[in-house]
Amino acid sequence: MKHLRTVNDVMTHAVISVDSGAPVHDIVETMRRWGFSSLPVLSAEGRVVGVVSEADLLIKVEGTDTSHTVTAGQMMTVPPVTVPKDATIAGAARLMAKGHFKRLPVVDREGRLVGVVSRGDLLKIYLRPDADIAEELRDMLTARLIPSGTAIVHVHVDHGVVRLEGEVADAALADVLVRVARSVPGVVDVTSLLHSRVAA
Repeated sequence: MKHLRTVNDVMTHAVISVDSGAPVHDIVETMRRWGFSSLPVLSAEGRVVGVVSEADLLIKVEGTDTSHTVTAGQMMTVPPVTVPKDATIAGAARLMAKGHFKRLPVVDREGRLVGVVSRGDLLKIYLRPDADIAEELRDMLTARLIPSGTAIVHVHVDHGVVRLEGEVADAALADVLVRVARSVPGVVDVTSLLHSRVAA
């Protein structure tokens, strides 16, 4: 099954946006229709040049009837806070938490809009099947982290809680394996029953 690692793995690919020339009336109607509190503003080339939010609308057009004269380009917040599609899920979560964002535009290397990621999207990793988590962790341990003969590790996953059992060469390696297990998306907690080999 697919390993969830980057924003591209969990983002919503169908995105509602407006161009910089969109008037207030159209912006409000689009927000109402789709239930969004903010929208990315795009250039003619599809690059994200700003974000217009309900707060922008309330502050910048308060008390005036400018719904057909003020545009998204005049009201939008710049520079826009975006996240690259290849950003890690953890990195996107930190950015979202730091700025108190509910959703962020996702861009490619040229800054073109390719999707949007929300808090709910990032939480999808905690819905991963236990078998998926166990498969990814076993692949990581056997392919990269356990040289032949240095450890015998059994992986069990129940509702996102990982249990590691087995024998490792030393306590330092056991600590490394626990840190690796915690880094796998969808892991809620890790219990280690690993023990070090006793020298003969």
